[in-house]
Amino acid sequence: MRLPSIRRSQGRQGPSGSRVPGVRRRRRRRTPAALLAAALTVAGLAGAGPVALPASAAPADTAGATATAGDVTGFTRSGNTYTVTASSGAKARVVVARADIFRLWLSPDGSFTDDPAGTDLAPTTDFGPVTTSYADAGTYYRITTGSLSIRVDKKPLRFSVFRADNSTPVWQESRPTSWTGGRTTQYLARGADEQFYGTGLRLGEWALRGKTVPIAVDNKWRENDNASPAPFYMSTNGYGVMRNTWAPGSYGFDSPTTLTHDEKRFDAWYFTGDSLKSVLDAYTDVSGKPFMAPMWGFELGNADCFNASNPDYQGDHNRLRHQNTPDVVGYAADARAADMPSGWFLPNDGYGCGYTAPLKSTVDALKAKGFQTGLWTSTGLGSIADEVGTAGSRGVKTDVAWIGSGYKYAFDGVRQAVDGIEKNSDARRFVWTVDGWAGTQRNAVVWTGDTYGTWDDMRWHVPAITGAGLSGLNYAAGDIDGIFGGSPQTYTRDLQWKAFTPAFMTMSGWGATNPSAGYHDKQPWRFAEPYLSINRKYLQLKMRLMPYLYTMSRIAHESGVPSTRAMVLEYPDDPVARGNLTSGQFMAGDSLLVAPVVSDTSVRDGIYLPAGTWTDYWTGRTYAGPGWLNGYRAPLDTLPLFVKGGAVVPMWPQMNHTGEKPVDTLTYDIHPRGASSFTLYEDDGRTRAYRSGAFARQRVDVSAPTSGSGAVTVAVGAPTGSYAGKPASRGYEFTLHVATAPATVTIDGVPVPGLTSRAGYEAAASGWYFDPADRSGVFRIKTGTKAGAFTLSAGGTSLPPAEPLPSATPIDRSAWSLVHADSQETTAENGAAAQAFDGNPTTIWHTAWSSGTPAALPHEIRIDLGARYKVDGLGHLPRQDGGVNGRIGGYEVYVSDSTTDWGPPVATGTFADTAAAKTTALTPRNGRYLRLRALTEAGGRGPWTSVAEITLTGRPAP
Repeated sequence: MRLPSIRRSQGRQGPSGSRVPGVRRRRRRRTPAALLAAALTVAGLAGAGPVALPASAAPADTAGATATAGDVTGFTRSGNTYTVTASSGAKARVVVARADIFRLWLSPDGSFTDDPAGTDLAPTTDFGPVTTSYADAGTYYRITTGSLSIRVDKKPLRFSVFRADNSTPVWQESRPTSWTGGRTTQYLARGADEQFYGTGLRLGEWALRGKTVPIAVDNKWRENDNASPAPFYMSTNGYGVMRNTWAPGSYGFDSPTTLTHDEKRFDAWYFTGDSLKSVLDAYTDVSGKPFMAPMWGFELGNADCFNASNPDYQGDHNRLRHQNTPDVVGYAADARAADMPSGWFLPNDGYGCGYTAPLKSTVDALKAKGFQTGLWTSTGLGSIADEVGTAGSRGVKTDVAWIGSGYKYAFDGVRQAVDGIEKNSDARRFVWTVDGWAGTQRNAVVWTGDTYGTWDDMRWHVPAITGAGLSGLNYAAGDIDGIFGGSPQTYTRDLQWKAFTPAFMTMSGWGATNPSAGYHDKQPWRFAEPYLSINRKYLQLKMRLMPYLYTMSRIAHESGVPSTRAMVLEYPDDPVARGNLTSGQFMAGDSLLVAPVVSDTSVRDGIYLPAGTWTDYWTGRTYAGPGWLNGYRAPLDTLPLFVKGGAVVPMWPQMNHTGEKPVDTLTYDIHPRGASSFTLYEDDGRTRAYRSGAFARQRVDVSAPTSGSGAVTVAVGAPTGSYAGKPASRGYEFTLHVATAPATVTIDGVPVPGLTSRAGYEAAASGWYFDPADRSGVFRIKTGTKAGAFTLSAGGTSLPPAEPLPSATPIDRSAWSLVHADSQETTAENGAAAQAFDGNPTTIWHTAWSSGTPAALPHEIRIDLGARYKVDGLGHLPRQDGGVNGRIGGYEVYVSDSTTDWGPPVATGTFADTAAAKTTALTPRNGRYLRLRALTEAGGRGPWTSVAEITLTGRPAP
């Protein structure tokens, strides 16, 4: 593909309006450190943060040998601050802020004056009085709160944290924290099954055990990079930690866990809780809750240059309908003519693009069509007061050209963008940024940077955006179909699942010059059929789901629990949900399970449905979890989407932008199953009045059988609270997913008449209708206008039966790891044992033969499955490379929760001496570990064993 040409600009403005020397790069181009430092100096923010290489790439430290604090020589208390003196002259402070929150600060020189983060990362640390005490326990000092016991080991100085019982460990230093002249590392013992999450917007899988993660900015935006790193992680042991620093670092979640930052100090806030959700709550109590975006910010955003005739523009100057900024209004008209939901434009997307003055007339024309206007800030923030206060722009997108150094500089740039919006209007902040840090969740949407419209990029975007929520980042996004390349198929698939995240945006004008047929640019209404209709379908669905997704983001604002949730947040005790076996799916809020299709296929395998019932959104087919769903039919227009049993999902009338229609009828889409509830949150959707209490809530409680037949009751509470524009009354419609028509239907005890046709129902102001052909059965009822509380009852109905998932379900091998192989060839055939389960049938495990004396039979391989399963079948593919020696003959198979006590085998037998794939049924057994013993070689050719692939079937075993 051909990209727009890149020329040196004539200069850009820094965040305060000062001129910054031209930077010779587009968004992905990196600036040499010296040039960048000079640019920051002129911009006036050079002192705001370090210009440093990440810890993983920093030059070797030459400032001396590694040092530690030594032994404890003194221990004092002042209020809830405990100071420890060590033999080296170092000192440590433990500051208890709340029973579940404390700060640990270690100063090698004994001084506590160096506090570069100040209140930026921890703006709230005063939670009122907290009771603490301490005692000398002999070998350690013990600091106690209502929730924790903090141990200070004396010889040498080390720290550990236990629950209040002083026996249940939370975290323990395995060796003393050490430092050199420019780097400090903490070492923690890793639990046998401890898992880790966090580190910001990491571009890849979100379960981090065994991974090393850079906590550093590099602006590469490829898999396993960190687009917006955060010096925060949390553990399944029930704690999280935020390093109070701007210095880059690296976290190795190995044994021991090594946590390094490039500074000669250690300063961290610790948060504890009884769940990952409670840890996120505590973390965001200190670092700030996720901001509340305006409602239009949940709608699709579209970025492009509409001022291409500008001589400074670095792209194509001859783009049709993009010559001057007012041309964007024509695109807005196209969107509305195509009946395509969309909410905002960035009309100056592109280096040197700028905008055609006066801006206000364009902003007003867009607003008349239901669009808000944001501005790209590759040229800084020098005019933001006029752009917001006079012209009426309402969004800002910061650019790597001036905040690409990251850390405090980028953080301050975002904060200035927030101030530019909120000090010049009554609007809420809405800023998109790269290179975020801890605390960015309270100020901005983070996005994945300059990525590509490929299936592979889409694959790692799913866990990246989902995983960002495990650092409290409620608004995380990636350009739909990337910024470069793309195709109609990748665009459509990418838009489908991103419609279930809070914020999403397209980036036109940077992709292919001659794209595929029917693919003009990355505006969704510029596609041919069938892509046009599919894009519309999912954008319309998101608009209908606005009250649900908006409420979920309000929950994030109050609790730190994101709207886009990794499965582990909702199912923390499910061993499958804890790890990357589920990294390709997520929960949109608490009720919708989304399993994106990220390859060119119409069949989706490997969908994990946790315990409970799950209903296919499109067909009404209901499944009973836990288990894996394979072979799911997913043609291009179908996103695998499942609704949790008990779900209560509020929906708007169909509209193309917020405010296009009054919400005079609110629909509650309900999948009754036992007792469940939902509390709707509403406010004016635009201003900051909600901060002063201008909002309303409404609770809906549902009571139903857990299975079979009975009555379904829906109790709708009266709305509480008020805000500008709140309706005094409204109509309600309920869609209950049940298998049979109810025998009786009442509202507050008064019978409601049934209607004989869907057309009659649609025409009526009130009444009910049951359609058995609609998604396996939907009961619809209109209540008419209501102002207060009321109760709906549907008696004598039945719930859809939940079919069990197939018992012989393949176990995902992505989390498997090698525990032991008694012999492996690693030279001539490179037969490393892990190649027996790498998914590649052309590679093999072969026992050693090329040097020395081969190990005698039997041979064995032990594998950690990454989670606990009830294993019921084994597949064995012999080597496929034309060789024959090593084929397994006699065998034994074991499954266990322990690698030392295997118990009796679950299968024994003899495989035939052929290259064909073999399967064997196992006596079903729960366990995390597999042991395959090769007792003989099938052809009796020698003391060897070889395997191309091992597979298993089974079900999750919590």
